[in-house]
Amino acid sequence: MLHMTTTDSYSATLKFLAPSSRAPVYRASQGGAEARLDLEGEYAEHPVTIANGRLGDSPTLEREGFSLVRHASAVTDFYDDLVVERIYAKEVEALVKKATGAQRTVCFDHTRRAATAQTRGARGAREPSAVVHNDYTEKSGPQRVRDIMKGEVDELLSRRFAIVNVWRPISHPAVTSMLALCAADSAKPGDLIPTPRIAKDRIGELMLAHYDSQQRWVTFPAMDLDEALLLKTYDSATDGRARFAIHTAFDNPHAPADAKPRESIESRIFAFFSD
Repeated sequence: MLHMTTTDSYSATLKFLAPSSRAPVYRASQGGAEARLDLEGEYAEHPVTIANGRLGDSPTLEREGFSLVRHASAVTDFYDDLVVERIYAKEVEALVKKATGAQRTVCFDHTRRAATAQTRGARGAREPSAVVHNDYTEKSGPQRVRDIMKGEVDELLSRRFAIVNVWRPISHPAVTSMLALCAADSAKPGDLIPTPRIAKDRIGELMLAHYDSQQRWVTFPAMDLDEALLLKTYDSATDGRARFAIHTAFDNPHAPADAKPRESIESRIFAFFSD
């Protein structure tokens, strides 16, 4: 295992939605060498300190909105669509079910990302997302259930459900482009701005975020191939637990010069609860 636990924190500059921005629009990129975000609106970069999440108390899904877990996968080639659908989808469904206590889990999406244009072109991957965001909103979380779970919608939306992303490096540990995660209890609801997300096949909605000095940022450096990050991007519960966890990619300033550029896969899983 390659863990860079000697660094207590990282200094990075993250991109936020500017408070004075006109109505923003987020146009999702298509996989390939030239994959990049197309962002309307005004943005501001702010320096932040990102704590090493491997040190001290471990963050949890219910408190911070994310957690790091050990998770060995039977998949050896994450670029094989058939293997990912037949094997990995079941693995992450079981992982999220165990982690959340959900009665039922359903994996509905996989996104591969790569830090270099060469790999994106060869693999049809997208770029690491370099703006602070959360994948779903009050509106779009339930809408994804309506989009995908046809015939069961009324029953499923009558009880608590969540959407959990499972993120992991593929091919080699993630050393260069890492994830910065904001503890959910440090992000003010008023700083999370619902934003249209325009993709090739549909129009959805995500949240962009304003900067606030009280936000607490965490990363898990040098995640290896037997680790996975669980990130809660929606929770219908309003009882005080984490509901959203804003996040973004950032370049690791301590990465060795010969470190391999990041390649990763993130999967999205519904977690349906009995009450």
